[in-house]
Amino acid sequence: MNNMSIRKDDTVIVLSGKDKGKTGKVLKAMPKEKKVLVEKVNIVSRHTKPRQQGEQGGIIKKEAPIYACKVMRVCPKCNKPTRPAHKLLADGKKVRVCKKCGAEI
Repeated sequence: MNNMSIRKDDTVIVLSGKDKGKTGKVLKAMPKEKKVLVEKVNIVSRHTKPRQQGEQGGIIKKEAPIYACKVMRVCPKCNKPTRPAHKLLADGKKVRVCKKCGAEI
């Protein structure tokens, strides 16, 4: 079952781990691995060697993927963390809605 309720450009809050309480925007969603890449969360150091002449090597800090179950969507209207509910519109479209305030996400 690969249905994740978190998508790219969603604002999320981290629920557990070393970055607990931090909020950020989802840069990339990976439903097959059930992971998301969140801006400024789960920063890791990557040691790189210069590959071409004149290229700079060194330690690069970048975001690493985090499990989607460790983050929760933040409603843009009420600014509260919420699990999105689904609602069918009159034209047959399925949309995500906030369980706290009922706003369309």
